[in-house]
Amino acid sequence: MHNITHLHPKFSIITVTYNAENVLEDTIQSVITQTYKNVEYIIVDGKSTDKTMEIVGRYKEHIHTVVSERDKGLYDAMNKGIALATGDYVCFLNAGDELHEDDTLQLIVHSLAGLNELPDVIYGETAIVDEEGHFLRMRRLSAPEQLTWKSFREGMLVCHQAFFARRDRAVKYDLHYRFSADFDWCIRIMKQSKILHNTHLTLIDYLNEGMTTRNHKASLKERFRIMCKHYGYVSTVMRHLWFALRLILHK
Repeated sequence: MHNITHLHPKFSIITVTYNAENVLEDTIQSVITQTYKNVEYIIVDGKSTDKTMEIVGRYKEHIHTVVSERDKGLYDAMNKGIALATGDYVCFLNAGDELHEDDTLQLIVHSLAGLNELPDVIYGETAIVDEEGHFLRMRRLSAPEQLTWKSFREGMLVCHQAFFARRDRAVKYDLHYRFSADFDWCIRIMKQSKILHNTHLTLIDYLNEGMTTRNHKASLKERFRIMCKHYGYVSTVMRHLWFALRLILHK
């Protein structure tokens, strides 16, 4: 059992990139300016052909590990990030996303005061921002007071980036899923977790990007399959019928 009063948990912040020159710098700066210093920053690049690696090079003294090589897609790169991590917690911060404030990690650690051991999962809220970093709104789905693996029957109530998993709980992403492996990953981690800690903090500024309709539909289909796998087919179908009915009644 870890005694939190004597421990500064180490955070492994992982950014996966591919041709991200337009948005990467703000992400890097949001990590390296953190007031809490027990952090290792890992960048896993998919062999970018733009100026991504030039930007990474400018900050190389602040970045613990950099890999730039071809991969089999986003989730393969994320699996590489997990393999490289040595921290107590892993967090995935996409290029374009940022930690909410310079003291976000410090505030997370403060929120752990009084606990006798490190939680398996630390989570919080997500703000949606535009390309200039201006606040647009809070994420539509908000984190429940007490998160369990069954919570995601209602959808992905915690943004992937605002979900910090203990590294020894961090399973590999299932590469059978092309668009929603993060949804499956979070559920699988929560299934083997006992302590899930709500920080009651806004942790992440999430860049408001328009996903293509094709990818959005494919993502929803994958999520349906994932929900059937974890929660059962009949339960998932009934829940989706209730979602549809609720939409009709609120029109």
